[in-house]
Amino acid sequence: MIVWVNGTFGVGKTSACRELVELLPGSMLYDPGLVGYGLARMLPADRVLGLADYQDLPSWRRLVPEVAAALLAEVPGPLVVPMTVLREDYRDEIFGALAARGLAVHHFVLDAEETILRRRIEGHDPYPAEPEQSARVRARCLEHLPRYRAARRWLSRDAELLDTGGLTARQTAARLAELIARGAARCPIVHSTDPAGDTVAAAVLLFDEQDRVLLVDPVYKPAWEFPGGVVERGEAPTDAALRETTEELDLRLETSDLRLLAVDWEPRTGPHRGGMRLMYDGGLLDAGARQRLRLPAEELRAWRFVTLDEAAGLLTPGRHRRLAAALEARRSGELRYLEAGLPAAEGLPPTAGLSGAADAA
Repeated sequence: MIVWVNGTFGVGKTSACRELVELLPGSMLYDPGLVGYGLARMLPADRVLGLADYQDLPSWRRLVPEVAAALLAEVPGPLVVPMTVLREDYRDEIFGALAARGLAVHHFVLDAEETILRRRIEGHDPYPAEPEQSARVRARCLEHLPRYRAARRWLSRDAELLDTGGLTARQTAARLAELIARGAARCPIVHSTDPAGDTVAAAVLLFDEQDRVLLVDPVYKPAWEFPGGVVERGEAPTDAALRETTEELDLRLETSDLRLLAVDWEPRTGPHRGGMRLMYDGGLLDAGARQRLRLPAEELRAWRFVTLDEAAGLLTPGRHRRLAAALEARRSGELRYLEAGLPAAEGLPPTAGLSGAADAA
């Protein structure tokens, strides 16, 4: 189990987490900042030069769940993690990877009024022997407050907020332990039971009256997606497409409602599985059907209709290429076969264009 304690700088995360470890038998403190510290010293200088935040390193976001899983193979747990994460897509990537390893995440945000935070930050002296270094730390913490204010909206939806304004570190820890025992902050994220093997997946494209396509926002990974999912063992891809639209959108389609548009072979990239991806046309979703859409909170956060150009800012490049080909197939009436989102008929080898291979995942 992971107890992730979020919040802005100066709110008292580390102090509260040190106390919390004393209250949870078998637990240990896990600071992902040490992963960033190590990467900054191992990576080439030109890779980290000018980097404002080590969280922007994909390797950091990949290693944090890996190290957590490795630590929990050594200790009974839980892991208590004092770490500020203010980007929702980074939260999705990290928490989704933890869920894929079967690790439950309890997400808390320590919160306080800004006047209290400013008073705490301005009175903090982390380097008594180095006044200039302490001043730089305080300035950085104060500069961080606007980012926290902006992120607080999504954090309040995702996590259990705990007002620490009138609490000591020990009192905060006691309150966290109580909430953990109640399961009040557990993130209900779905995860795959087979993270290693390649898969067959089916997606359904649904359209509004303006011919925009429906995309959904998963809670377990950073980019948006098409409605759909992995074909289960012994299941026909068309049946999987129908099942997934029911599970994800509470939308009941018939086999006759679907038309296959594109088949795309997606290569395996790093930890991301590859396999065959089938794209179906599910037709028009009128206003009445849109009002009846219901999303599973443990899997999807939101839905929206977008143009192809708008989709470029939401989908990974590989999925955007797949969508463009599927839309062209819908216009022409001709099925498309793709490899990594590119037409195989153009004579491209399976790995062409994959030097930046992570975009296909």
